[in-house]
Amino acid sequence: MLLDGTALGLQFGLLGVGLTLVYGLGGILNLAYGQMAVMGAMVVTLTMRAGLPAGWAVAVGLLTVGALGLLLDATIMRPVYRQQGEHRVLLSLLLTLGVGIVIDGLLMWRYPIGSLGLDIGGAAVEIFGVRMRTGTLLASVISVTTGGLMLAFLRMSTLGKAIRSVIQDEEGSRLVGINPAAVRRLIFILSGILAGLVAVTRSMTSPVGVNAGIDFTILALIVAVVGGLGSISGAFVAGILLGMVSTVSAFYIGQYITTIVLLAAAAATILLRPTGLLGRNT
Repeated sequence: MLLDGTALGLQFGLLGVGLTLVYGLGGILNLAYGQMAVMGAMVVTLTMRAGLPAGWAVAVGLLTVGALGLLLDATIMRPVYRQQGEHRVLLSLLLTLGVGIVIDGLLMWRYPIGSLGLDIGGAAVEIFGVRMRTGTLLASVISVTTGGLMLAFLRMSTLGKAIRSVIQDEEGSRLVGINPAAVRRLIFILSGILAGLVAVTRSMTSPVGVNAGIDFTILALIVAVVGGLGSISGAFVAGILLGMVSTVSAFYIGQYITTIVLLAAAAATILLRPTGLLGRNT
């Protein structure tokens, strides 16, 4: 059960990373994040139906969601960036909520029973005496690899250091020649790709339905809050912990009550440590 919880938690962590990056960089909460993930899943499904191999279909899906992130940054995010503080957060909430509703409506209208389920063949693998499906292991490997690459990129590359400098001090980064607008654009694209990747890894263990967008968004918010908004490592730590809580709760209580348990964990974190597990004190 703990291994299953860890595998689920890695997916939760990856889900929270994309949301927390956008918030840490620009003070923006993207409430269309889950719907972006589902759109990526539906693109993968449609391209596979058209005859494209699964690997290429996944690539098309991820690129599509990345392009959607670029489109959002170039259009509705423009007036958001002109705001400061709580006005920026509130406007981003309202606009991205509208985008999420539109995407949800279009997908439910056009593909009411659409879903993505990637069947990963192969025999179950025994780990510490527990047999785990190949799809679960592959999803975990992809999540860990992506998280490691993200951390290495932000800590070691020049571009990653520029992103961190904008997160820490936007005005200061501008003074040393960094363009915050270009950095935000890159992060919105990267966030979209991460959202699509979460949907793909999730589909390796259970189907991702067309109505899963709101669930993804809620989970991403919970993980980001518990881990600390703006903290990538915090998102992964929170994701693993919440994945274990979710698995144990679903086994003993039920899936519906599990969502309430996760919300309670987020509320407790806000009360006991408002900055999150690994968030920075301001």
